[in-house]
Amino acid sequence: MMKLLVVAVLVALLALSAESFRVVRQAEEEQGTLTKITDKVKSLYQGTVDTASGYLDSIRGLKLEEKAKNLYKDTSLVLTTYSDIARDQIYHFFYSHQ
Repeated sequence: MMKLLVVAVLVALLALSAESFRVVRQAEEEQGTLTKITDKVKSLYQGTVDTASGYLDSIRGLKLEEKAKNLYKDTSLVLTTYSDIARDQIYHFFYSHQ
């Protein structure tokens, strides 16, 4: 009888301690249609921004801005020179008789 009582107490203790180790289930939240669409748009936007940033970084690596500034400077210098020559020719054409 003593063995039966010991076994019953051990089973009771085991049952009580097993209940305290029970893992609480986390309910999975169902994503609605709006949430899915919003997540998709956000991911597409982020991908687009990342791609554009990569393109800008590669363009900056080519130093196109500096090349464009140099081209503008050289072109304006040449055009200024030729416009001055043309202005002098026109002036001497009209006022050479005086």
